[in-house]
Amino acid sequence: MPVVVNVLVINCGSSSVKYRLVDPDAGTVAVSGKLERIAADGFDAAIAEVLAACADQTIDAVGHRVVHGGDRFFAATAIDDAVEAAIEANVPLAPLHNPANLAGIRAARAALPGAVHVAVFDTAFHNRMPRRAQTYAIDPEVLPGARRYGFHGTSHQYVARLAARHLGRPLEELRLVTCHLGNGASLCAVEYGQSVETSMGMTPLEGLVMGTRSGDLDPGLVLSLVRERSVDEVDALLNRSSGLAGLSGVGRDLRDVEAAAEGGDDRARLAITVFAHRVKKYIGAYAATMGGLDAVVLTGGIGENAIAMRRRILQRLEVLGIVLDEDRNAAARVSDDTQAFEISASNARTKALVVKTNEERMIAQEAANVARGAKVVEAKKPIPIAVSARHVHLTKETLAQLFGPDAELTKYKDISQPGQYASEQKVTLIGPRDRIEGVRVLGPLRPKNQVEISRTDEFKLGVDAPVRRSGHVEASAPITLEGPAGTVHLEEGLICAWRHIHMTPEDAALHGVKNGDEVEVAVTGGPRDLVFGDVLVRVSEKYVTEMHIDTDEANAAEISRGAGGALIYTPADTATAGITSKR
Repeated sequence: MPVVVNVLVINCGSSSVKYRLVDPDAGTVAVSGKLERIAADGFDAAIAEVLAACADQTIDAVGHRVVHGGDRFFAATAIDDAVEAAIEANVPLAPLHNPANLAGIRAARAALPGAVHVAVFDTAFHNRMPRRAQTYAIDPEVLPGARRYGFHGTSHQYVARLAARHLGRPLEELRLVTCHLGNGASLCAVEYGQSVETSMGMTPLEGLVMGTRSGDLDPGLVLSLVRERSVDEVDALLNRSSGLAGLSGVGRDLRDVEAAAEGGDDRARLAITVFAHRVKKYIGAYAATMGGLDAVVLTGGIGENAIAMRRRILQRLEVLGIVLDEDRNAAARVSDDTQAFEISASNARTKALVVKTNEERMIAQEAANVARGAKVVEAKKPIPIAVSARHVHLTKETLAQLFGPDAELTKYKDISQPGQYASEQKVTLIGPRDRIEGVRVLGPLRPKNQVEISRTDEFKLGVDAPVRRSGHVEASAPITLEGPAGTVHLEEGLICAWRHIHMTPEDAALHGVKNGDEVEVAVTGGPRDLVFGDVLVRVSEKYVTEMHIDTDEANAAEISRGAGGALIYTPADTATAGITSKR
């Protein structure tokens, strides 16, 4: 595996190039800078200037920020001519960004033909959002591929990890709203480490009020504009002349708008209140979407620096457990030395954090992984795959309510994991729409009730079950259980199980993974090749190595008894090592 010490990160804007030469593991920056006022045909000269600044440094790989990956790119990808063409095809979806990203890629590839060039896409973190969050309510045949993609993914992912480290809790146990607020602005609902909602959509135009973008609009308003102006004029209006700039008449920089507002400018005051209102509204919506909230994270130029705007956004959110500490908010300063600063009151149920984003570090890490050939299919040992049908885990109290006060589980047969078994007892699941009878209870008894179903079961029952790790049933879906002795309504406990691998410590060492890692597993050689992503690794001496998927997933891959998969993995993330923070 090649050593990657330095990654040149290039972030090309419409008329600028930001660059950093980063050690992807340590996070240290050897060279950095920004070139501005670059003409459309001037990127070759700009990249030459960047390389001159790095002349005495080794460049092992080049990581390019690309805003829109469309429906093809879901991860960092080595760039070749076909990838270039695909990025160009997505220009209509990100007209302010993809053309500049592409110009930088072409100039850098020409100047550094021996380096590995990697595209890191803003859309990647959001690519596994639930379908209900991705889907627009239009006939899918009208505009194939039209869906919500989301952006600022590297920033949302990075600050979510930093927030978890600051709070001293695993990211997989947290429900966060991350707020990337700057000239471009978006929010993301990060539920247990995954993006489940985000404010930007098919293009970066949807969502919040931004520097020059309008954000959310009534489609009827857009139709009215198109009747009055050309499509290109409306495009320019909504992308380049709206948002803070359009509302205030002052410009896109919040500092200028705030100065005008302090001088009595009513349009500037309105722009500030509309901006804050939109962010506040989305925070509340995302807390509802996740069924709760552990922390709000503010980042980006505005989120990290605008004291008054943070106050406007977070005030009157006590209903969500957010209580702002005014002194902490005023004192909050984040930097490479202090990356996270807590601005909520000590007794606040929901924390509020200011976190310094570092998209360049994330891009460097992703590019290094690709350059190292990090994603490889390991043929060392196949992973056995088992299909887990719908089932129920019960507490002692619930068992008594369903089967009688003296009831005990009776073993029907052992299942693959040591000490676990299918019992003779079965229950009926009752949802708002329908019921499913004969659902097996698994033993032994547990401290929490948990009901695991598939997406197909969801539709039959008429419920909306979140995808969760086993045991993480807080704020999950309700369900009613019926047994021969009674009925129990669970306010929470119904989940779709996160696909996972039970693994022995010996096999974990063999494959180079650890407890809590997320990997991919390739199923090949059968009637339908398929790669399962977001597979959780759970390591214990009590386990037998085996991957568990539900019936829907098994049907998708046409998996038969005795099937196995090959582990695909990425080395552990080091992008947030050594976080420093203040409370």
